[in-house]
Amino acid sequence: MLRLLHIENIAIIERVDIEFSSGFTVLTGETGAGKSIIIDAIGAIMGQRTSRDLIRNGAKKGCVSAVFDSLSPLMAEKLTEMGIECEEDGTLHVQRELSMDGKSVCRINMRPVTATVLRQISPYLINIHGQHDGQKLMQDEYHIDFLDSYCRAEKFLINYQPLYHKLFELRREIRALERSERDRAQRLDMLQFQIEEISAAALQPDEEEALEEKKAFFDNVEKLSSALQTSNHALSGTDDFSGICSELDRISDSLSGIADVSSEFANLYRRAEELRYLAEDLAQSIASAASRTDYSAAERDLVEARLDEIYRLKRKYGTTIPEILAYYEQCVAELETLESSDERKDQLTEEYHSTLKVAREMASQLSAHRRSAAQELERLIVEQLADLDMTKVRLNISVTPQSKLNERGMDEVQFLIAANPGEPLKPLSRIASGGELSRIMLAIKNILTRTEDVGTLIFDEIDTGVSGRAAQKIAKKLIEISRYKQTLCVTHLPQLAAAGDQHLLIRKSVEGERTYTEVLPVEQAAREHELARMFSGDSVTESSLSNARELITFANEYKKELYSNVNCI
Repeated sequence: MLRLLHIENIAIIERVDIEFSSGFTVLTGETGAGKSIIIDAIGAIMGQRTSRDLIRNGAKKGCVSAVFDSLSPLMAEKLTEMGIECEEDGTLHVQRELSMDGKSVCRINMRPVTATVLRQISPYLINIHGQHDGQKLMQDEYHIDFLDSYCRAEKFLINYQPLYHKLFELRREIRALERSERDRAQRLDMLQFQIEEISAAALQPDEEEALEEKKAFFDNVEKLSSALQTSNHALSGTDDFSGICSELDRISDSLSGIADVSSEFANLYRRAEELRYLAEDLAQSIASAASRTDYSAAERDLVEARLDEIYRLKRKYGTTIPEILAYYEQCVAELETLESSDERKDQLTEEYHSTLKVAREMASQLSAHRRSAAQELERLIVEQLADLDMTKVRLNISVTPQSKLNERGMDEVQFLIAANPGEPLKPLSRIASGGELSRIMLAIKNILTRTEDVGTLIFDEIDTGVSGRAAQKIAKKLIEISRYKQTLCVTHLPQLAAAGDQHLLIRKSVEGERTYTEVLPVEQAAREHELARMFSGDSVTESSLSNARELITFANEYKKELYSNVNCI
């Protein structure tokens, strides 16, 4: 439960520490005194979205921290999963700092965490019932939430929802295949054409380089032939010129006669022989190259045609032959996939229907569970409403199976009510008044929260649209709830304020040009005066004081009666 709340530089609150007791705590004060700021501050430590506008004017940052104790086993288990340990005394310290740059720093037991972590643990710490809960009662689509919370539908949904999501994905894939049938046919034709075209070309990864060399040869054949012929004549000679090879033969023969004279002449002879062999080898190579300069025009045309074909394919399928061949492999793979899409569609359809069958069976089981729980919840709510001065009310929780599955199963849930005898059952959203909604919501909360793993309940604006006898009935109901849950209530009604075990007054004051809010515990004598003021305004009379004392006496006597055989928290 919530034991201590520290608020610093939040809205008009400069600094305040609030200690909460167990049982029933009421918070009262004039409109605008800061009661809603207390709720907003609690919302901040629950990880709710905040705004830098929440920071007090002139301050650089705001801070909210809270201390909880008597944690539920599930809360302790959740913290263990997150690697967070409670303090030695079993308390949990939650803190959130807000900065003007819009950032916030969250901590649990001084360990930094995210706001998401705060939201994950908040359902085990505090449940705030505000005006938005009453609005949910006015919207039929939220009625299933109330019923599911009562009947613990999550034990069904945890197995059903993965199947539903699988159905959604299967249906999406099947529809994608159906929608693309025409595109598929066109793509098949295109792929088949491209595969045939590339396959017919019989490309080799390195052939373009060889073809380019041949083309370069053909383009320069006259120049090559002339150069080779000139070189050949120079080496081998002509009718008019003996040639370099012949001259080197003569030189070698001349030096061979003096090679024995000395090592110097022997070396000259050896070098002459080397030059002669090199010249002869060069002459043979040039002659061989010259013999290959002959070509046919048909051969040249074939090379140029092949290069043109490769160039055309490169423009369509890739900048190189390896890229074209890689594209070919992609086309073959895609063609195989498309050609097997009919088979894939049949497989998906079969899987969809088998999954749908199982999902429908689960949804049907959940629907039966809801219908059974709806009857129990109807009875319990009607009993609670009788205690809240709605003795003639008739309630029906309609659970209607639908043909189409959704994420919550197959049911449409609607709360139908007849507030007065002789009236037909009608949707709650069409006939309930503000006061009736407040009592119905309180009745539902009283039932649902008994089994919830939350330590603290906060009721904000629960007194909307009620007064007199109905207000006193609500006060009794809040006393009952506080037997098993720490209960906080922000109220404007003296009937509710008188029922509190702890009374806190939120008071606003102005000093200079600044506004300040303080939270003060209201003791017995001051409490009678505060309740009287809630009755009659600033003009407290003996009559209003008498009424205040009567309310306190009534609440205390009811508590004695209620707690006579029950231990309160």
